[in-house]
Amino acid sequence: MKKALFYLVVFLAVQIICTFAVMIIWSWAEGTGLDETLMTKAPVVIVSSAVYSLVLLVIFLACRWCVVERTYLRSRPYGVLFWVVIAALGTIIPSEWLAGQLDLPDSNAELFQGIMASPWGYLSICIFAPLVEEVVFRGAILRALLQSYRPWIAIVVSALFFAAAHFNLAQMPHALLMGILLGWMYWRTGSIIPGILLHWVNNTVAYVLSNIYPGMNDLTFTQLFGEDQHRILMAIGFSFCLLIPALLQLNLRMKR
Repeated sequence: MKKALFYLVVFLAVQIICTFAVMIIWSWAEGTGLDETLMTKAPVVIVSSAVYSLVLLVIFLACRWCVVERTYLRSRPYGVLFWVVIAALGTIIPSEWLAGQLDLPDSNAELFQGIMASPWGYLSICIFAPLVEEVVFRGAILRALLQSYRPWIAIVVSALFFAAAHFNLAQMPHALLMGILLGWMYWRTGSIIPGILLHWVNNTVAYVLSNIYPGMNDLTFTQLFGEDQHRILMAIGFSFCLLIPALLQLNLRMKR
């Protein structure tokens, strides 16, 4: 547990340090004072994300806190990766429905919309985030927890860390459930590749929806499917027709 907590602290500390460094440089370049409003500007957040993502990758890979090997890809796990994509698509609508039922405050809605509206936001949300978060939370934190705890305890604890690290109540339920799924896949395969793929698909769909419905800072399930309960039930049912077979196939195909 101590090692896992250390990795989490490093993850958060690097984010904070790099963000403030970017803010200082940004304010100096603009000739203005350091202002808290800089943290609400999408370009500043995007640049900060790129900087701390690169720093985190260098630290975790150079220190071998996350061990990256080609063994899993050499096994040609094409069937697993196909069903990972299907599973990712199957989680999106139920997750949106759950978020609508919980109706938790979204403290980053406007900032998130600004990031999604930028082409560079795709790099931040859909490339850097899946890669870095899988390296840290599955490749390092979960890997350390699995050395000391039973698999499902380690998976749930790492998922709780993953949800808490988002610092946004509206995102935490989805992050928790996704963290459990991502952790299960890592435990079964010993690789972060399936998790990176699932994470990328999930974030890319969010990016695409955000740009299809521009100006909606808080895109709700009702806005997507209307008030018709039959349509909502059909959408959820269709998602489970994707998700359940995908999970069954992954359970059969993923070998520890």
